[in-house]
Amino acid sequence: MNFDAKKLLFVLLFGALVFLGSQVNFSRLVGADNQFFTLFQFFGPIAGTFLGPALGALSVILAQGATFVLSGREFELLNVLRLAPMVFAAYYFGTSSKKDWGLIVPVLAIAAFVAHPVAGKVWFYSLFWTIPIISRVFFAKNLFFKSLGATFTAHAVGGAIWAYTVPMTPEMWIALIPVVIFERTLFAAGIAASYVAMNTLLARVENLIPQNVLSIDKKYDIARLLG
Repeated sequence: MNFDAKKLLFVLLFGALVFLGSQVNFSRLVGADNQFFTLFQFFGPIAGTFLGPALGALSVILAQGATFVLSGREFELLNVLRLAPMVFAAYYFGTSSKKDWGLIVPVLAIAAFVAHPVAGKVWFYSLFWTIPIISRVFFAKNLFFKSLGATFTAHAVGGAIWAYTVPMTPEMWIALIPVVIFERTLFAAGIAASYVAMNTLLARVENLIPQNVLSIDKKYDIARLLG
């Protein structure tokens, strides 16, 4: 695995952004005390594209782990499990193949959710998790749909975990449906915007560091388009 100065620069920059974003709460999670979505949700998956799916997912683990320790969070099961959703989202965002194993993740999440004795009563909630599959199969080259697939991959993993770790009633799951639509649309827009912004920034760095090792998509370099 090739890891040089530019990748290290990205990991450090990304880690700093994760730490800062994780300090800003966006919305409260239903069913548990002191659990929030943060600004991290708006850019977390993009590491998967710049570093590749495997290294991108690893960078998310490391960045979240460092933030977990530096923020002094308690090592409770739910806190630790909440590190997983964005790892899978980063992997999804870093791939484009319709046959990639990452598409199995939402399928497994649906199966786990439907199998739960309470969550299974509102099985239709898990239809949200067909979005990563639909996005990949029909809209693989569209940045917004790719972002939407990534954020719903995180939602699939998080939702399956939530069903088995947090007491929820069918009514609570149903009440979440409009909230999920609103939040995940915002998260997808944020991921897409963050991806464009990071491409623009890294294109400037590429001019300073000769090695072409980061996957930078020049068509999303705003400065280049405007220039």
